[in-house]
Amino acid sequence: MKKYEAVFILDIRKTDDEGAAFSKEFAELIANLGGKLESTTPMGRRQFTYEINKRKAGLYFDFLFELAPSKVLAIKEKYKLDERVLRNMIVADERPETVPAGPVSLKME
Repeated sequence: MKKYEAVFILDIRKTDDEGAAFSKEFAELIANLGGKLESTTPMGRRQFTYEINKRKAGLYFDFLFELAPSKVLAIKEKYKLDERVLRNMIVADERPETVPAGPVSLKME
C-alpha cells in the first residue's frame, strides 16, 4: 500500500450539499478498493484564475489515502466522465513521517 493525495474540483452547479455526498462516495470507493482513507479536507469554494468549462468557481476537496498502486487507475477512470468533477489530480504523497520541531541548525566544521 502506498500513500496518495487527491485533489478534486467540483462543479458548484452539480453539487447540492457542498460536496458532502461526493466526499462520502469517495470514502466508500477507497474502502471498496481495499484502501484506507486517512483524511478528507474540504477546502471550500474558490474563484478560478481562468474559467474551466465556463465556470468561474468550484468546490475544492483534498483527500489523503493509502491504496495499492495498481488500483489508482480505477479512481481516475471512475471520475473521468463524472459531470460533478471539473478537475482532479492524484499524486503520490511523499511527505516525511516526522518533521523536526523548531529551527534546524547546521554545523560547519
